[in-house]
Amino acid sequence: MVLSASPCSLTRSSLEEMLDSLRRRDEEEEKKKDLPPALPARPASRARLPPARRLLPNDFKISGSERHVVPQNGVSANEESEVKESDLEQERRRCGFGSKRLKKDVDSPYVALSSSDSSGKVWELEGDDSISYFIKKKLRVWCRQPRGQWELGMIQSTSGEQAFVSLSNGNVMKVDRSEILPANPDVLEDVDDLIQLGYLNEPSVLHNLKSRYSQGMIYSKAGPILIALNPFKDLQMNGNDYVSARSQRTMNSPHVYAIADAAYNKMIRDEVNQSIIISGESGSGKTETAKIALQYLAALGGGGNCAIENEFLQINRILEAFGNAKTSRNNNSSRFGKLIEIHFGCTGKICGAKIQTCKHSRVVQLARDERSYHIFYQLCAGSSSDLKEKLNLRAVSEYKYLVQSDCMSVDGVDDAKNFDQLMEALDAVRICKEDQELIFKILAAILWLGNISFQVDKENHIEVVEDEAVTSAAQLMGCSSQDLMTALCTHNIQADEDTIAKNLTLSQAIERRDAIAKFIYASLFNWLLDQVNKSLEVGKKCTGKSISILDLYGFQTFQKNGFEQFYINYANERIQQHYNRHLFKLEQEDYELDGIDWTKVDFEDNQGCLDLFEKKPQGLLSLLDEESNLPNASDLTFANKLKHHLHPNPCFKGERGRAFRVRHYAGEVLYDTNGFLEKNRDTTSSDYCIQFLSSCNCELLQLFSKMFNQSQKQSVATKFKVQLFKLMHQLESTMPHFIRCIAPNTKQLPGIYDESLVLQQLRCCGVPEVVRLSRAGYSTRMTHQEFSRRYAFMLSETNVSNNPLSISVAALQKFNIPSEMYHVGYTKLYLRAGQIDVLENTRKQILQGILGIQKCFRGHQARGCFCELKNGVTTLQSFIRGENSRRKYGVTEKSSITIYSRKLEEIHAIILLQSVIRGWLVRRDASHVNRSKKYPENAKPRRKSFMKIIPEVQDLSKEPVQNLLSALAELQRQVDKADAIVEQKEDEYIELREQLKQSERKRIEYETKMKSMEEAWQKQMASLQMSLVAARKSLAPENATVQPVRHDFVLPRGYDSEDTSMGSRTPGESTPMLSLSIPDAGRQVNGTLNTVSNLMKEFEQRTQNFDDEVKSLNDVKLGQCANINSVEELRKLKQRFEGWKKQYKIRLRETKSRLHKSESEKSWRAWWGKLGSRA
Repeated sequence: MVLSASPCSLTRSSLEEMLDSLRRRDEEEEKKKDLPPALPARPASRARLPPARRLLPNDFKISGSERHVVPQNGVSANEESEVKESDLEQERRRCGFGSKRLKKDVDSPYVALSSSDSSGKVWELEGDDSISYFIKKKLRVWCRQPRGQWELGMIQSTSGEQAFVSLSNGNVMKVDRSEILPANPDVLEDVDDLIQLGYLNEPSVLHNLKSRYSQGMIYSKAGPILIALNPFKDLQMNGNDYVSARSQRTMNSPHVYAIADAAYNKMIRDEVNQSIIISGESGSGKTETAKIALQYLAALGGGGNCAIENEFLQINRILEAFGNAKTSRNNNSSRFGKLIEIHFGCTGKICGAKIQTCKHSRVVQLARDERSYHIFYQLCAGSSSDLKEKLNLRAVSEYKYLVQSDCMSVDGVDDAKNFDQLMEALDAVRICKEDQELIFKILAAILWLGNISFQVDKENHIEVVEDEAVTSAAQLMGCSSQDLMTALCTHNIQADEDTIAKNLTLSQAIERRDAIAKFIYASLFNWLLDQVNKSLEVGKKCTGKSISILDLYGFQTFQKNGFEQFYINYANERIQQHYNRHLFKLEQEDYELDGIDWTKVDFEDNQGCLDLFEKKPQGLLSLLDEESNLPNASDLTFANKLKHHLHPNPCFKGERGRAFRVRHYAGEVLYDTNGFLEKNRDTTSSDYCIQFLSSCNCELLQLFSKMFNQSQKQSVATKFKVQLFKLMHQLESTMPHFIRCIAPNTKQLPGIYDESLVLQQLRCCGVPEVVRLSRAGYSTRMTHQEFSRRYAFMLSETNVSNNPLSISVAALQKFNIPSEMYHVGYTKLYLRAGQIDVLENTRKQILQGILGIQKCFRGHQARGCFCELKNGVTTLQSFIRGENSRRKYGVTEKSSITIYSRKLEEIHAIILLQSVIRGWLVRRDASHVNRSKKYPENAKPRRKSFMKIIPEVQDLSKEPVQNLLSALAELQRQVDKADAIVEQKEDEYIELREQLKQSERKRIEYETKMKSMEEAWQKQMASLQMSLVAARKSLAPENATVQPVRHDFVLPRGYDSEDTSMGSRTPGESTPMLSLSIPDAGRQVNGTLNTVSNLMKEFEQRTQNFDDEVKSLNDVKLGQCANINSVEELRKLKQRFEGWKKQYKIRLRETKSRLHKSESEKSWRAWWGKLGSRA
């Protein structure tokens, strides 16, 4: 093969030049440091990947007996070899894994051939040296049998282009060299990943899958794809034990759980929505595989909560009952495509789900060995007698919709038991009993609609046969029989303002009846799906992270394929394109755009087939809708239009009559256009039919008519295409994970492995191409920013540059990732399979160590905080307990004092009584003595009476010893009680002594305060005394003429008046004498002296009163505490003294002013007297 360089790769871009300059600058700055490699330069040409092993030189080729040198570009100089290669390619198209193109790789003794169907490497033995090598090493080979099967054997000898092979059964077979392929050694048998096979050829893949299937290992990997073979039996490979083992990483074998676990981990780690796409033919086990994946995600996201897992199980039962049916290839075939979107919260727990479907109702027509939807058979078999009576249900054999296929039961399936489980499921999703009855009523109405028959009268008019079917259907639908018959056999035409009723033909009436039945069932399924989604409504804790599981009906091909197979296979083509795009196109485009040295892997692209379906205006779907809208169109005209417009398309081939062929990715399918137009037309869109359904009394039918009026009227194919595109649009926003289900046989029996059937399915899903791409490619890719952000903390070096590229490469080098196991692109880092697991395990260990340190530190902090809190709580408790004890002791003390006072009263009463009795006894004895003295003759008789008392006392001494013991015990108890009382009294005495000491201290404090107050009062009184003495001395001369002065008066010491104005005069100060020559002056002086005398008397009297009261307060007995009353009396005394002192000050001021006035008059008179004498 000639490899040429593209023009754009020969010239260096500005980006590359800039990167080279940056690289050179870094090398100059840090020559002594080991720098990570720079970004790779874009390759000048697309060279092949380095070979895995080299046994012979690259320029050496064996062909017959001649040797030719092959140039480096892979093209031989010998033209005969090219002719031979082309012949071998044509031969390989018939017998190889595929037929794409021929490649040479002579890095081993074998010549590698690549073909289109397999897209993998098919090895052919050529040359005598290769044959000799196999003979010498006794290596096993595969040789093709005449019937097309492959058998293991060993080459015995060769003769020209023939070889003699010894088979495993001992027979020797002569085969062509082109029919011999190398076999893998025994050590590579039963590998769980086809990538591990040394030779990826058709017989090796089939043998590996067959060997594992025979051992019960139904799961194998083909790179990123999981291959699941349907075992047609329960292998006990699912359950809680397997879920725990998978989640704890103790089980590494391929499994559906592994795919679900990988999707879950990537969703949590990368925060990207994931999807699990399950595909395969009908009967390959897609529905069960989807249930297994859902079970694992429910267990993983439920956190051990069985309620979530059980809820998903119940929902599956509902969807299977209303959406699955038995087909000729599968007992539980899904008649609809569903996408289950599971939403997760921040902690990775399930917070809701949503289910979307892509469905077309198939109620009215059944093929041979098929059944309708499970719910009809379950309703007839498992409903109670009361429900059957309400719905007028009959046996399955009495309904035409159910008996047309002659298959009314399935071996090993109990419809009655399944109906009971369905009732539990409906209760689990919170559908009330009234709605359940409405559901069953509508299902019964559909069955009775199928029994309605028509007849043609003499005038060729269609009439509905009025029988039990019409009556029952009308009753269940909530309308009259006449309205139902009119809706089935007439058609209203609007002409201007008039409405014309037109009778339908027989075929049109049957189509009308079937269309109403299909519309009702499809609307019921959609309504039921809405109820299920309400029960799974996403909560507020949803973070937008989700995992979607797609379970789409598989590719179908029969001898006669109609409209249903047409759109089913179209949906599979769309899924296959999604598969090719993510596994082949996008991956290889990333390699090329990011500068990866890559040899492109060819694969079978089905884009041409998709264009055949979807291209406008000349695609299959567009032409179908166009022909369906024409009034005079028929199935034949539709087929002719297809042949006219689509014959240039290589994927289309016209056939005679109404048939045409389409070359799908899984092979050619012959379609018959019979019924295409009528099935594509939505005959229920008649306004009259919708009006009829809205007039029914059934609530659900009225709801269905409203829903139809709100939706756009489209053809069936267009509706299906819109639903499919909606699903695909949602899948495009997720990271896909693929599971390919394989049906090992068509008999649905365990243990049977049909190699041709398995091979056909492997070719359809392109397994060899995927394996080849996975071998040579990089399964993990991350941008430099993402990689550095995730693994930068694992580096301990500080000299690493901060740019993401340097960090990424430094991390890879530190953890010893081989250079051939990764490639650095312009924007991304590419890792081969298994390398990301090494980094993740190392990261997990480091994080566990960090968490361990944080755990110890946080534990230390928590323990310290706990100890502080504990000490605080203990202190608080001690205070509270002390307070409670003090309160309790106070109550106990009060009660003990009360009891003690009562006891004292009793003791006083006893003592008083004893004293009275003793006194009475003494007085009595004294009276007897006095009487005996007064009457001596009575002495003898009295001795006799006294002697009579002695026997009585002796009688008392004869009481039983028991009474004495009881008396002693009672005395002992009293003594113990008395001791307890004594101890209690001692404690009380000690406490009273403490109280007495406190009272004594308080008394001393009070005495100190009173002494200080007394001294203050004495100072005030002394001040008043001094003031009075000064006043007295100043008035002494006037007192001699008017009134004598008391010389014996002595003021008491220690009183202070606090009057600053009076303190200005001293006793030694000279006082001016008053003149008494004038009579008025004498009277004035006499008045002043009287006032002073009165003040002195009042002062003496008040002083005496205050002294007496103070002494009375100070006379407190020794040992007696000053009570509150004494303090209060002292306070009152002080207040009275203060009040009197204020009044006394006022009167002293008035007297003082008078004295000053008199002195001024005296000086004035003296001045006038002196002036007169001078004159």
